[in-house]
Amino acid sequence: MTEFFNYMVASRAEVLGLFFDHIQLTVMALLVAILIGIPLGILISYVKPAGKPVMAFANLVQAIPSMALLGLAIPFLGIGTKPAVFLVVIYSLLPIIKNTYAGLMNIDKQTLEAAEGIGFTKWQILFKVRVPMALPVIMAGVRISAVSAVGLMTLAAFIGGGGLGSLVYAGIRTVDNTKILAGAIPACILALLVDRIFAAVETIVTPLSLMVGGTKQERIKRKKRDKIVALVSVILVAALGGVSVAAPKNNADIVIGSMDFSENEIFAYMLAESIETDLGISVETIMDLGGSSICFSSIQTGDIDGYVEYTGTAYVSILKQEAISDVEKVYEDTKSGLKELYDLDVLSSLNVNNTFTLSTTKEIAEKYGLEKISDISKVNGQLRAVTTITFINREDGLPAVKDMYNITFASESGVDGAPRYTALLNGEGDVIDAYSTDGLLKKFDLVVLEDDKGVFPPYYAVPVFRSEVMEEYPEIATIAEDLASVLSTEKMLELNYLVDEEGQDAAEVAHNFLMENLPQYAAK
Repeated sequence: MTEFFNYMVASRAEVLGLFFDHIQLTVMALLVAILIGIPLGILISYVKPAGKPVMAFANLVQAIPSMALLGLAIPFLGIGTKPAVFLVVIYSLLPIIKNTYAGLMNIDKQTLEAAEGIGFTKWQILFKVRVPMALPVIMAGVRISAVSAVGLMTLAAFIGGGGLGSLVYAGIRTVDNTKILAGAIPACILALLVDRIFAAVETIVTPLSLMVGGTKQERIKRKKRDKIVALVSVILVAALGGVSVAAPKNNADIVIGSMDFSENEIFAYMLAESIETDLGISVETIMDLGGSSICFSSIQTGDIDGYVEYTGTAYVSILKQEAISDVEKVYEDTKSGLKELYDLDVLSSLNVNNTFTLSTTKEIAEKYGLEKISDISKVNGQLRAVTTITFINREDGLPAVKDMYNITFASESGVDGAPRYTALLNGEGDVIDAYSTDGLLKKFDLVVLEDDKGVFPPYYAVPVFRSEVMEEYPEIATIAEDLASVLSTEKMLELNYLVDEEGQDAAEVAHNFLMENLPQYAAK
């Protein structure tokens, strides 16, 4: 816990900023959900035929995995806050609609008949009788949605939307429990605060006659106290909204994105700083955009102007070619294919081959005599594979390994990112996939098995930019060549280690590398 407190003190500005971002995103999504959900609940309470399709849609959405829905939203809404807010709105609708409907339909019929008897119109009955009496039930649904929205909004970090999820994902990626706690604990505190605020609102809207517990005077005091809680909360939210609106908008000339791992972040920061220094233009970076597919979708929609891709990924996953080991052919076909099909320019390789590897601990390697991937076939059916979900499903991943090397595993499990290292070290797996420049290989002192049959295609890092950007700033190609002249696979592993193990900031690592290796930047 000492490390956690030290981190919170040292990074308090970052954590506080992400905390406020999380509040803004959650409030925005919840307000939209309320504005949609309550009218829908009212609609189906009056128009009975609309009830089944509306509730069926709300229930269907709840059954769709959140990550799948987020992925489906990106091509239409891009990256950043929009798809994140959309996701939370969609998932927040069901409790609000159901509680609105239940609250309106469970009002005593005699009360409604009495309202009709004194001449109230349907609209007057709705707004003066039904809605006021249903408010406690409606607010209970809003309260449920609000609390769940806080947790769900952590997914915003996966697509560059910010919030406390940024710390959680950074911690998971680098196997750093301190960062995970730094994001999770404030999110838990925020969820508790939100629950308390909406509990206060529930109390305020509940008539004294329907309140449970205590004398009439005690219930009056409770209402007054909760009114203060609600008022203070509204003022704070309004203040945060004002800060958000007043904040200067980023009108950068170029936007560079990165995938959600240290190496790609370092590349993005290197490119951004080099371009800003050389060309004197502003460059914005959007970090942690999930995997390659999200970055590729983002550059197609124009949300980003460039990012660093890997030739093997582009060749197999984007261009749908069969994996081969010919470095030059993979690069040339990738370059021509992305240009012809997507009007994207592939620049010179950065001289870093971050290809797939299979890795294990020294103890397991010694026990089973593992030096090469082909050695696994000698102990077929005895080892457990724990790999990334991507690797287990890619044609050039685990299926290709098993086919070429005639390997059978005792079990195959797919996890997301760095937790596979945790599984290996905890004895829950025997072999994992890794990247050849992964700093965690050095951190955990793992054995990398030789790909003696060349199953994995080359995965050289290459900057990819939209063609109109390259037409306007052709000097970016020279910048990429300068970076390639001082980078290597071994050097990248060292840089990744600084981030993954020593906890240095990726932007700082990139900056220091430029200053030490490219004198022209140090001179400026």
